[in-house]
Formats: sequence, structure tokens, C-alpha cells
Amino acid sequence: MNNLSRLDLNLLMTLDVLLAEHNVTRAAQRLNLSQPSISVQLAKLRDFFDDPLLLPGPRGMRPTARADELREPLRRALTALENAVATGEVFEPFRAVNTWRLGAADYGESTIVLPSLQALREAAPGTRLAIFETSPTRIVRKMDQGELDLAFHTSDVVASGLHRKLLFNERYVLVSRKNHARVSANISVAEFCALEHVVVSPDGGGFEGITDSALAQFGLSRRVVLSVPHFLFVIQVLMTTGLVAMLPERLVRDNPALQLTEPPVTIPGFEMYMYWHERSHRDPAHIWLREFMSREV
Repeated sequence: MNNLSRLDLNLLMTLDVLLAEHNVTRAAQRLNLSQPSISVQLAKLRDFFDDPLLLPGPRGMRPTARADELREPLRRALTALENAVATGEVFEPFRAVNTWRLGAADYGESTIVLPSLQALREAAPGTRLAIFETSPTRIVRKMDQGELDLAFHTSDVVASGLHRKLLFNERYVLVSRKNHARVSANISVAEFCALEHVVVSPDGGGFEGITDSALAQFGLSRRVVLSVPHFLFVIQVLMTTGLVAMLPERLVRDNPALQLTEPPVTIPGFEMYMYWHERSHRDPAHIWLREFMSREV
């Protein structure tokens, strides 16, 4: 019978990273070890569990059924151990040298990260920020693999099992360049639909969005003439052309070159959340970062 005394903590930590990465080279990089060292540790793990654990596959290594059974219990056990060791630690932001890894699309960068940046630099001047563009599926995968500390997204990530906190509710407004000749405070639905619109399609190439769904309920449609993947490009388009767009208010409310108008139809808004993984839920440094970002938005 296998005896836990034969298995040291380093082997369990290596197994945890291997089950996240499915790649010996990437695991070695994360653990700051050589690839041969990881291979030796994997051989010991295979001997202990009497199972190959990870098998060669077309895209890296493929976990066995036994490895899949081990993944979550092992992660929970290591998280509990990390929390136990961290008990009593006090985080001092002014002395900290952490590298924070945040996941955000350009909307989150502009409405959450940017407004917090200067205050964060003053509170924790020795820290660094790395921003990653993310989608809901990538947020979950990167957090499972320990590659993200925080992520900012809508409720699309709700089924992931991550911790989350509501930061704010957002609403849509009709945005155009200042003094647009065809946009007035009492714009009608017909006038709204006749304007030339821009839409943001994160996946690229889409010409419909939540506004079109709302209009379709009344048998209406608008003229969408431009589809772009990012919000920030839309702002440049609006300032230099006669095109208009339905955009989140926080993104444009402080831009003096733009005109914000209430749309003639009700467009549902959305909730913006902050997400994090169980492994960092009780970490003092991470708790400080979460509370800081919550205060600044």
C-alpha cells in the first residue's frame, strides 16, 4: 500500500502544476526547475500512484483518469496548506514587490484599471502590473493554472466556480461627436434607426448586438455600417466621422469631444464583476488588492 511518507511536498506541488499545464517545459518554467528535474519527479509520481498520470498527446500531455481524479482534491489540499502557512501574515503594500496579473478587455482597462492606476502606484510603488486580454473561457483556464490574480468581466463567467464581487452596474447611451446635426435630446426611434451605427464585436465581424435584439422586439432594425473588435477604436471613429454607437456610459462620460444622448428605446445594461480563484481567496496580499480595486472604481 502506498505510504504518504514516501511522497514529499515538492512532488505534490509539481503534480499540481503538471495537471494544470499538461506540459513538462511550461511546468519547469513555472516552478523554476530544469526540464530533466520535472521528468524525474514525474517518474517518482508515476511510481507512487502506479499510474502514468500524463500521456503524450497531440497538444501536449493528456491526463489519465486517475490524474483527473487527483486534480481537484490535490488543489484543495495545497490551497489549504498555503492558507495555513500564510495565517498571521500582514501585507505591507508600500514594501511589496508583487507582480499583479490582471485580466481585462479594453473596456475593463479603461473603466477599472486606468482609474485605479495612479493610486495603486502611490500605495504600492514597488509592485508591477501585467494586463492580459481575456475571454470568459480563458479567464477560468488561466486562473485554474495560476496565471491570473484578478479578472474583470461581466456575469458571463458565473458558472466557473470562481469567487466574484460586483463592482458596478453599467448602462448604454447613444454616443456621437459633439453637436452632431442628426442627434438631438429627443431623438425619435425612426431617426435613431436611420443613423449609421458602429458595433463592437469582440469575436470580430458581427453586425448585431443587444441594441438590435431590443429593436427586433418592436419589428425594427438600425443601419449598422461598421463592426470593430475594440471599444477604444470606436471612440476615435465617433470623434472623426458622422457615425454613432451605443456604448457603455462609463467608457465615454468624461470625453468632452463626444455627445451622450438617451436612446429612444430601453437597452438592458450589464453588471461588471471582479473574479478571483480559491487559491488566493485568503492570501493577505490578494485581499488587499481586491479591496483596493473595489474602492477605486
